[in-house]
Order: sequence, then C-alpha cells, then structure tokens
Amino acid sequence: MLGLALLIWTLIPVYNMFLIALSDDGDEFTGLIWPEDWNWDSFRVVLMQDYWYLEHFWVQFGNSIIIGVASMALTALLASLTAFALGRMRLRHGWIVSDTALLTYILPNAFLVIPFVHLMHVYGLSDSVWSVVAAQVTFATPFAILILHQFGKLIPMEVDEAAKMDGATPIQVYRHVYIPLLAPALIAVGLYAFLLAWNDYLYQFLLLSSPASSTVAVAINQFFNSDEAPWNYMMAVALIYALPPVAVYFILRRFVRSGLTLTRLVR
Repeated sequence: MLGLALLIWTLIPVYNMFLIALSDDGDEFTGLIWPEDWNWDSFRVVLMQDYWYLEHFWVQFGNSIIIGVASMALTALLASLTAFALGRMRLRHGWIVSDTALLTYILPNAFLVIPFVHLMHVYGLSDSVWSVVAAQVTFATPFAILILHQFGKLIPMEVDEAAKMDGATPIQVYRHVYIPLLAPALIAVGLYAFLLAWNDYLYQFLLLSSPASSTVAVAINQFFNSDEAPWNYMMAVALIYALPPVAVYFILRRFVRSGLTLTRLVR
C-alpha cells in the first residue's frame, strides 16, 4: 500500500503535465481529473514543428540522442577497460587510480563549467555536441569504474586463468570472458551515464549556442522567453522528451535483473 501511494504521488505531476498538454492553450487548465475534451493538437504541433520555437525540434532531439548514447557507450568502454586493468591484471597500487577518480566528486559539477567552456574553446569543440559528451563522460566514468571494479571482484580469477591456459591474450580475455560476465553491471552503468547526460541542462546550455547544435533540454527553456508561453506545447515537448529514457530502461531492465541474480549466484 505504501509503494502504491508513493507511485501515485510520483505520477501526479506527470499526469498534470499530460492534462496541460491536452488543453487548448495551456492556460485554461481547470484542475479536472479527467479532461472533457481530448485535444491532441499540441502533440501534433510538436511532431510537425508547426511552432516557431519548435522549428529545430527533430534536429535537437537527434542531438540529445547522440549525447546520451555516446556518453553511455564511452563511459561503459572506459570504465570497463579501467576496471579490467585494476582488477584482473593486478596492477601495483591500482587502488590509487580508483580512489583518485572518486575524488573528482568533491567539487560540484557547476564549479567546473567555466574550465570546461575554456577547454572546449581551446580544442575547437565550441558549440559541438561532443563537448557535452566529453563533460558527461568525465562525470560518469569515476562512479562507473567503482561499480564495475566491485562487480568484477565477484567473477572468479580462475576463469581468467583457464582462458590464459588456452592461449588467450589479455585483450581476448577482456572481450570474450570479462565483458560477457560483466554485461549486467555494464548495462547498469551505461543506463546511469545515459540518464545523467539526458537530464543535464547546465552544460548543454553553456556549451551549445546555436539552435542547430542545441538539445531539447535547452530548447524547452526558450518557452520562458515568451510573454505568453504556450504551456501545452511545452508540456507536450517534455512528455515526448521523456519517452527515450523510459523506453531504454524497459528494454534493458531484464539485463539489470539478471545482474542481480548473477551477483547472488557468484556469492
């Protein structure tokens, strides 16, 4: 019952957004639990880019996808390689690398905005989605290394030794042994990196300046520049923007569950 109450409390704002999106102009929302007239025009306007704030919607939506997927892939790659080197190759003083990486969380992300803007300008990545990807991978990788390193300890070293006796190189052990066994945890940290990049606003706002390179998260803020903001369009954009992470989660959730099961079996 408590879980059901928390679920309803969590979904009330989302349902409120949905009701506003169904209204004619977003200003006539009467607080009805069930709308009298289901007006889907705001979603049509967003999908067809029929409003001047939405003329680059699909380009910006694509930029958001690129940032999210690239951040997820690069974070998983860098973190898995680092965790493999630390945990399976038995590097001396390897713990210094993992502990030092976590020290990066001492400084809030907002404090690093100005240095990132300067660095991206120096490297010629100003107004590029890859500047945002670089920032998000920087923030997601230390936590991902910690998770993968700890999960990797549950995989017996005898598996690696058996592969080496069969003539496998470290790269082959990484590709054919370590990654398949680490896949559930890898997907979990990939989801974390994807959501971190998808929900970011500050770095996308400061590193991306032109409408063609911007993202939906930044574009939504443009509605507040209007004296008469079309709230129904804004809520429709927000609901459409929320669909990809929800879809990614439900597609990959069985792998996360299998990771929890594998953890108990190894223990």
